[in-house]
Amino acid sequence: MSIERKEVGPRMSQIVVHRDTVYLAGIVAHAAKGRSVAEQTKEVLATIDRYLAQAGSDKTKLLSANIWLADMRDFAEMNAVWDAWVAPGHTPARATVEAKLAAPEYKVEIMVTAAR
Repeated sequence: MSIERKEVGPRMSQIVVHRDTVYLAGIVAHAAKGRSVAEQTKEVLATIDRYLAQAGSDKTKLLSANIWLADMRDFAEMNAVWDAWVAPGHTPARATVEAKLAAPEYKVEIMVTAAR
């Protein structure tokens, strides 16, 4: 059994590939930390694009997405960015919930699974 890990840190790997499935860790915005949920979502989705490319995949192969918002009042603003990014006809299974994130400056965290 082959498991490939990329962007490996002491606590977690950002990308794990098993067979033809790509798992990404939850991603938050570092550069846009403290900014609007739209700016943070754009940064997170750009990171997802980059990580999927490293694993030999892309957003057309998304299987599922979990989205955590610090405040559900930001749902429409986050969705506007998501809807402009997601590939039409290739939308994943998705859940969005409100949760307290690791730091108060983070407004959104997204974790996806994709096929390769």
